Amino acid sequence: MEPAFWHKRWADNQIGFHQAQVNPYLQTHWPTLGLAPGARVLVALCGKSLDMLWLAAQGYRVLGVELSRRAVEDFFAEHGLLAQVTQHGGFEVWRSDEVELWCGDVFALRAEDLAGCAGVYDRAALIALPGPMRERYMALLSEQLPAACRGLLVTLDYDQGLIDGPPFSVPDAEVRTGFAGWRLDEVEAREILDESPKFLKAGVESLVERVYSVRR
Repeated sequence: MEPAFWHKRWADNQIGFHQAQVNPYLQTHWPTLGLAPGARVLVALCGKSLDMLWLAAQGYRVLGVELSRRAVEDFFAEHGLLAQVTQHGGFEVWRSDEVELWCGDVFALRAEDLAGCAGVYDRAALIALPGPMRERYMALLSEQLPAACRGLLVTLDYDQGLIDGPPFSVPDAEVRTGFAGWRLDEVEAREILDESPKFLKAGVESLVERVYSVRR
């Protein structure tokens, strides 16, 4: 996925991946991680997700990373948040209280940028990327996040040959290979095909959403 693809999706308001409510997996499983309030949490390819507000409300410091400036602007405008905007390397950084959104390329993140991150949350980043970019993304998290980082990962698993992504299918075996240095525990799996007309129309016979607890 080239940057132009995502910029156009946001410009055309083709953002079906955006959820109008806080993700229930986050609300159910995040408290089980035992992450202390005040910890910094990375949310990559964050869009304007309400999940970031939920994390901040639980006392966490959120570091969202998003390519689209439109998404960043919308997040602050839609919630009436006044942002202080600064520059950090190749990122435009928007700050308001416990939320920072870094507008730029997630692959430009360095270890020093993520040094304070004790948590990571991924609902829609990994599944937004095609295969080679997924490998780069998982390598980035494994190489740049601090030791003992923990969090949640949500994936989809379906027959990719029947319909193009995004969202892309990321089978369990690929997740475990890409996060080989992590401890992964599948904490929930749901068949959601009946909730997904686009996949039904394409002839997909199974669409499984998996939730992993991940720990370095």
